Amino acid sequence: MIFKAFQKKAPPIPEVAEFDVELRGVSKSFRGDRVVRDVDLQIAPGEFFSILGPSGCGKTTTLRLIAGFEHTSAGEVVIQGKSMKKVPAHRRPVNTVFQSYALFNHLNVAENVAFGLKLQNLKRQEIKERVEEALTLVKMTDFAKRLPQQLSGGQQQRVALARALVNRPAVLLLDEPLGALDLKLRKEMQVELSNIHQDLGMTFIMVTHDQEEALSLSDRIAVMQGGRIEQIGSPTEIYECPRTPFVADFIGDTNLFLGRSSEQGNIIKVSTDEGMDLVIQPRYQLPSPIPDDVVVSIRPEKIKMSLQPQANHPNCFEGRLRNVMYKGTHAYYLVELLPGKMVTVMYPKASNNLPDPTTPVYVLWHPADCLVVWEPVGEET
Repeated sequence: MIFKAFQKKAPPIPEVAEFDVELRGVSKSFRGDRVVRDVDLQIAPGEFFSILGPSGCGKTTTLRLIAGFEHTSAGEVVIQGKSMKKVPAHRRPVNTVFQSYALFNHLNVAENVAFGLKLQNLKRQEIKERVEEALTLVKMTDFAKRLPQQLSGGQQQRVALARALVNRPAVLLLDEPLGALDLKLRKEMQVELSNIHQDLGMTFIMVTHDQEEALSLSDRIAVMQGGRIEQIGSPTEIYECPRTPFVADFIGDTNLFLGRSSEQGNIIKVSTDEGMDLVIQPRYQLPSPIPDDVVVSIRPEKIKMSLQPQANHPNCFEGRLRNVMYKGTHAYYLVELLPGKMVTVMYPKASNNLPDPTTPVYVLWHPADCLVVWEPVGEET
C-alpha cells in the first residue's frame, strides 16, 4: 500500500497593521454633552503623536477612549488592526502614564515596577530581569529600594514610565506626563522622554496643553478644540501653516487681523476691520473660491520695525511703541498702529535706544509671511 506524503503548508505570515491606532468617527457624550466629536485619527507604528489643546477640548477623553477607560458613544477604536469594541482596558495592548504618577506608596521602586508583572503570574527570575531592564532604561537602578515619597518629582515620573514600559505594550499613552514638574525639570524630562522613544521605537501617544512640549517631542500633532480636531500635521506644518484661526493663535504667538478678501492673480488682498489693506502671497494652496471673511496671521518674529517709512514696501504701517517685554533670550515690542490695532514684534534681543511713545515707528512684513486662515465649516450640534 502506497501512502502519499502530504506536504505541510507553511503557517500564514501574520499581517502587520498599517496603523498602531485608528479612531474611526469616534464621538463621546456625557449626559447629552458631546465632548468628542467625530474624531478620525491614524497613528503609525513607532510614531510619537501628540494631542494638543486647551483644558476641556476633549483630548484627555480621547486618550481614555483609546485606553478603554471610557466607551465610545459612536465610532470605533482600532489598535493594531483589531477593533476594541468589546475589549476591556486591561486586555488592550496599551499602558498609560498619568500626570499624578499613581505610584503605590507602600511599595518600593522595584516593587512598583514589578506590580503588573506579578499579576501576570510570570516567573520570579523573568520579573527580576524585566524590572532591572526597565529601571536601567529610565536611569533609576540606584533607587530600586527607595519608597516613592523618598523621590523627587522627576524620579517619580521615571518610575511611572518604567512601570508602564515593563509590560512591553504596543502603545504607550501619556496623559500630561510632565505637567506636575517645574519648568527646568520638565525640559530635562522632555529630553529623556525623547531618548526613550528613540531607543524603543514604540508608539507614543501624548496628551498635553503645552505647545512647546508638543512641538519639540512629536512626529505629528493633532490640535483639538471643542471636541474636534482642527488640524493634524508635523510640528513645522502646524506652526508655519496653521489652517484655522484657533490653531494660528494657540500654537505660539501671532498677530491676527480680521477682514474681507479679494483675489488679484497670485496675490490676495485683505481689507481689515481697522481699515488696513494687507497684501498676501500664499505659501500653500488655498480653497477656491477663498472665503470672503478671513483671518490673517502674522508671527511676531516675521515683523520688522523701522524708524523710517518704507514707501515701496507693500505691508508697512505707522505706529507708536507702547511697551517692551524683556524675555531674556528675546524681547517683545508692543506697537499700536494708527488705526488702533496693537501688534507684537519679536527681536532676538532688546535695544538700548528705544523711541519714546510720541516718535513714529513703522512695522513691515513680507507678503509671503502672511497666512490666510478661516473658520472650519462643520455642524455645531
